[in-house]
Amino acid sequence: MTSNAWPFQEARRLLKRYQNKAPDKGHVLFETGYGPSGLPHIGTFGEVARTTMVRRAFEVISDIPTRLICFSDDMDGLRKVPGNVPNQEQMAEDLNLPLTKVRDPFGTHESFGAHNNARLNAFLDSFGFDYEFASATEYYTSGKFDETLIRALHEFDKIMEIMLPTLGAARQASYSPFLPISPKTGHVLQVPTLERNLDAGTIIYEEPDGERVEIPVTGGHVKLQWKPDWGMRWAALGVDYEMFGKDLIPSAELSSKIARVLGGRGPELFNYELFLDENGQKISKSKGNGLSMEEWLTYAAPESLQYFMYQKPKTAKRLYFDVIPKAVDEYHQQLQAYPKQDLKQKIANPVFHIHGAEVPESKMVVSFSMLLNLASVASAHDKDVLWGFIRNYAPDASPETHPDLDAAAGFAVKYYQDFVAPKKHYRAPTELEREALTDLRERLSKWDGPADPEALQAEVFACGRERFDPMRDWFKALYQVLLGADQGPRFGSFIALYGVKETVALIDKALAGGLLAQN
Repeated sequence: MTSNAWPFQEARRLLKRYQNKAPDKGHVLFETGYGPSGLPHIGTFGEVARTTMVRRAFEVISDIPTRLICFSDDMDGLRKVPGNVPNQEQMAEDLNLPLTKVRDPFGTHESFGAHNNARLNAFLDSFGFDYEFASATEYYTSGKFDETLIRALHEFDKIMEIMLPTLGAARQASYSPFLPISPKTGHVLQVPTLERNLDAGTIIYEEPDGERVEIPVTGGHVKLQWKPDWGMRWAALGVDYEMFGKDLIPSAELSSKIARVLGGRGPELFNYELFLDENGQKISKSKGNGLSMEEWLTYAAPESLQYFMYQKPKTAKRLYFDVIPKAVDEYHQQLQAYPKQDLKQKIANPVFHIHGAEVPESKMVVSFSMLLNLASVASAHDKDVLWGFIRNYAPDASPETHPDLDAAAGFAVKYYQDFVAPKKHYRAPTELEREALTDLRERLSKWDGPADPEALQAEVFACGRERFDPMRDWFKALYQVLLGADQGPRFGSFIALYGVKETVALIDKALAGGLLAQN
């Protein structure tokens, strides 16, 4: 109850909502939202992962049952044709139809909305998330929202009072919280509500051709604009907790007011900072900048991405390829620390919030960063090359006994080929660096003890201590001359893994100019 881990802080805040008593509906409801006009992406993953972390913490401190709904706004109209789908002309013909009425450009499902919903479910299932899928189309058409929609009809003026001040003059003139689904074209219409019949539960609007039409607000004949829809959903379902990007703070405030107007209570809200690309710009789906979900999973296991999502959600973070090695290594460091920690330390450990009580064992006897350097110096094209070195360093390790290490070796080779190899550039040593490298070479050639990383690191230090001030110039020289990079591993550990004799041969090659030929 006293943990400072942010999921526990959020869980305690949520628990205060009910003063330790279960709500009338019998459970606490967490919700995440999904807009199926596009495929699930890294933001979708982050929102579900972080919400799950809060839910897990809540279940530690409370016996109140919980549910998580992943709600798809699949009744929204298709406003523009996505650039990353086939059959663009067909998609253009279906503009303004609800996403569950837009034909699937991939030809695999009954609609574009259904296609993306299936992708969402497969996406979330692949990570083992515990959730319930909810479709706006199903909720609207089945009548699950009917009672709250009737309430919205009665509170029309109050909703307009909340929304109109936030809109420009032109938008104010045409705005209505109700979006009719045209019985003539099937389009989701952005038109004013001309009349309301409270007794009949209907509205009257004008079709684009000028015909006045009266339709019920229930049964899927209308949907709400997204901000009123958000608030209506909170009121209708009794949502207790939802998180969102900080760019939606004003929208969430409006939706909370609308939820109260509709007789509900807005959920406990948590806004997170947005991700930035390599240049510090906000990541945008339309721009395609930053790092995608698929790209991260090309170079690292999904748990490392969950670890990244756990870290400081209130702080803007660069989400680019160069953050992956650090995330992988820190994740495994936390895994390795977990078994030795007491309960207080365990529930503060990020891996608890990723895995719950069933925290797996890490078999990463070699760090991901070290695997990358090994791949670089060996110019590796497959993980078998790395396993040749790993077996010498850790004879008991094998792909079968250390599957996480085996996977990491494959990821390291791929990462090396795509990001390290194109930028690798060796330089010749200066006279002082040549002298220090020759000294290191002589010390290593006489080495007859075990390949102990600490003892080897002491030898590396001894060669540089009297020659370089600051010492980082010596290590920078080792990386640039021997590895073709500006940064690198703890060099004693590298020698232990790569091999003492192999390092001697590497230094000989560098001193003879053989590495320069690889530029």
